[in-house]
Amino acid sequence: MRWGGALALGLMLSACVGGGHVPTPETAGRPPAPVRQPRPATPIAPAPVAAGSGPTAASVGTIAGPPIASLPITAANAARALAAFRTSCPSLVRRPDTAGLRADWRPVCDEAARTDAGEALAFFRRWFEAVQVGDGRAFATGYFIPEIAGSRTRRSGYDTPVYGRPGDLVDVDLGTFSSALKGKSIRGRVEGTKLVPYFDRTAIEEGALDGRARIIAWAADPIELFFLQVQGSGLLRQPDGSVVRIGYQSQNGRDYTGIGALMKKRGLLGPGQSSMQGIMAWLRAHPEEGRAIMRENKSYVFFRELDGPPLGALGLPVADATTVAADPKFVPLGAPVFLSMDRTDATGLWVAQDTGGAIKGANRFDTFWGAGEEARAIAGGMSARGTAFLLLPAGTLARRDAQARP
Repeated sequence: MRWGGALALGLMLSACVGGGHVPTPETAGRPPAPVRQPRPATPIAPAPVAAGSGPTAASVGTIAGPPIASLPITAANAARALAAFRTSCPSLVRRPDTAGLRADWRPVCDEAARTDAGEALAFFRRWFEAVQVGDGRAFATGYFIPEIAGSRTRRSGYDTPVYGRPGDLVDVDLGTFSSALKGKSIRGRVEGTKLVPYFDRTAIEEGALDGRARIIAWAADPIELFFLQVQGSGLLRQPDGSVVRIGYQSQNGRDYTGIGALMKKRGLLGPGQSSMQGIMAWLRAHPEEGRAIMRENKSYVFFRELDGPPLGALGLPVADATTVAADPKFVPLGAPVFLSMDRTDATGLWVAQDTGGAIKGANRFDTFWGAGEEARAIAGGMSARGTAFLLLPAGTLARRDAQARP
């Protein structure tokens, strides 16, 4: 989804996105809020292991981490995580174990339902054990809910269409054709008697969707819309101050290419410019080259109007500074994770409630910061490294080891 990660979010209805600056065509290209400079921290060192390889947590290996009581979890952080964990529990106990961890979540979820916020820290210390997945070396980025200038009707200064799902976009579950392809899918369109790839970003921007997709609204700034697509959802602030809330509905089936990594590899970004803010500044300073670079990301997101709280991959509300996107093959969706990182704002207890196209592999995370300028400033510059510990129900590793004995 971004050069970091994530999701198909719904949208925030809280006061933090209901007021403040109203973007217009004249201010839509304003410099984004500057990156918030992080306070450095020293992460806990991972245990040295010869990590295995493979597509799941079970295949890369898991070992015991430090005692939960030794982790720097504040009472407030624990209370937020408990609320998010409790929300995720009904889905967590039903979902298949794609990570291969064989954890029994029901007892701990039952206990979570009985636990008050004031007892959250004691709850995590009593009912969980920290587990290092693979080598434990973590990398975390950030995402947020952007707000850009938009209008339901086309008018002067609002010229970039925000598309809904095209009527001719076809989703194909390949597992229905072959058991060897179970879990795999593709998207495309029918041309004659063949299914062909759907139009890429360049074709769509040049008008390929005329008559094929409903236009939900018109954006004032194509660069802001590009990054809203990367985030997966956002707010369109209209000239009268009202908000159109849009969220991910589908995608054209093309592979995602992170332009930040692309630009860095080509030497286009100097030191300190690889944040979202730095990338946007370069794109504005080089409009023709910038448009060509954005088109190298062939992926294109289609939206639908939404109301209600932001939703993650579980279809459940996500929480500012608490939800993290992860790869469900390594972290069960709904499970708590402690990140010990080299910056203080990323360090703490999180709950895996989301996924992302770029969030793949063990110990890769994308932290969610909500909406507004502060969220944009944090998420846009989030790049943290350190150690991750997955929290599993206490006794999970011991039961696994006992079952493995001959």
